[in-house]
Amino acid sequence: MTLNIIFFTITIKRRHITLEEALHHQKIEKMYDEIKDRQIAMYRPY
Repeated sequence: MTLNIIFFTITIKRRHITLEEALHHQKIEKMYDEIKDRQIAMYRPY
């Protein structure tokens, strides 16, 4: 019986976010919050 074990080394490197990426993420988060607020307003029973 042969037992072959494969070892993986995972290296996690922190990525530096550019200003353009940060603004893009902020814009998406703002849009998501607006849509969420709109959905809450539609289903609010009062």
